[in-house]
Formats: sequence, structure tokens, C-alpha cells
Amino acid sequence: MKRVLTFGTFDIFHYGHLKILERAAKYADELIVGISSDKLNFNKKGRTPVYSEDERMKIISSLNFVNGVFLEESLELKKEYLLKYDADMLIMGDDWAGKFDEFNEICQVQYLPRTPDVSTTELIQRIKGI
Repeated sequence: MKRVLTFGTFDIFHYGHLKILERAAKYADELIVGISSDKLNFNKKGRTPVYSEDERMKIISSLNFVNGVFLEESLELKKEYLLKYDADMLIMGDDWAGKFDEFNEICQVQYLPRTPDVSTTELIQRIKGI
């Protein structure tokens, strides 16, 4: 069985989120998704997510091709998460290309292209009329 892990905030769930998760699932018999905690997201992006970590976890876990979700508390714990969930592969968007290559020693690392012209930050700005 091939277990794939991926990570993200997945705030204001949109088409780009759906596409990358669908593509990640094609590599997996089991897809496990780490959802960035509210605190981690604030530290990364300087803003609190629109949807809480609990709401985002419920949204992602409702997808029929996602087998499990967990709360990602720290970027520094990626290796521990990969080991804990016995990952065969880590899949991330290509905006992270090269940043997780160090984990090739414990699992395969794959970067998938992001869906063009779709980002949560841009959606929030469009909604606010910025």
C-alpha cells in the first residue's frame, strides 16, 4: 500500500485545492493531509485563516479520496510527521520545489504544479475588493 502525505492550509477551499489533492490521490492508495494550524498559518502568512483549523479539517476530511487528516503544528516537524504516518511519498505544490528534498532519504518527494491563476490570497483580495 502506498501512503502519500501532503500539507497545506486549505483556507477558503477552492478549485486549486481540489485539483492538487485529486492529483496527489492518484499517487496513493492512502492520502493523508496535514492541515496547518491557525497559529502556524499566522506565523507563515501573517494572518489568521478565514476558516478555523477545525472547519478546514472537516472540509478536507469530507473528500472521498482523502483517507485521513491531522493538524500540522510546525513546519519543523515535517520529518516527524512523515515518520509517524509511515509515508512512502511527500507531495507538495511546486511553489515549494526543492524545499523538502532532504526528506528523499525517508520517502519519495514529488512537487506538483499548482493550478494556474488560483490562490487563496488572491481570492481574499478579490472578495475584499482590493
